[in-house]
Amino acid sequence: MSPKLPRYTVPSLTPEQGAKVAEILQQRLHALNDLHLTLKHVHWNVVGPHFIGVHQMLDPQVDSVRVMVDEIAERIATLGGVPVGTPGALVAARSWEDYKLGRAPALEHLVALDDVYDSVITFHRRAADETADLDTVTNDLLIGHLHDLEQFHWFVRAHLESASGALPD
Repeated sequence: MSPKLPRYTVPSLTPEQGAKVAEILQQRLHALNDLHLTLKHVHWNVVGPHFIGVHQMLDPQVDSVRVMVDEIAERIATLGGVPVGTPGALVAARSWEDYKLGRAPALEHLVALDDVYDSVITFHRRAADETADLDTVTNDLLIGHLHDLEQFHWFVRAHLESASGALPD
């Protein structure tokens, strides 16, 4: 199914290109909205001796991801698309499993978040690659997000890393 063509888009892009970029961004919007909610869920449900460090580490990540969500939605609108941020649309469009942990020790949540960040970053990189030749502004936006997402992933992994540098299986 091809995306609906916008009535307008940014200068130098065709309506077809604007629609394609908006379609790519919509998937990132869903993923980042899901990440935001997952991070907040972990923040509320983390327990154990590492509670305070993980609890406090997550709020700045939540805030940063919320900014990314807004930037993505506004870019979709700028391209002439319609950003869709409803929970039902997110659930209907996502291709990944829901976060499984509830109240659990910090290290269990961090292992699960390691996987979440790995997936989000992998698909964000793919979106950056797909937009590299289509729209440099969108590509730059995604690359900027990758900087922060990769740093947050590093924060999670630093909690999991052993003295020898190994991550848990």
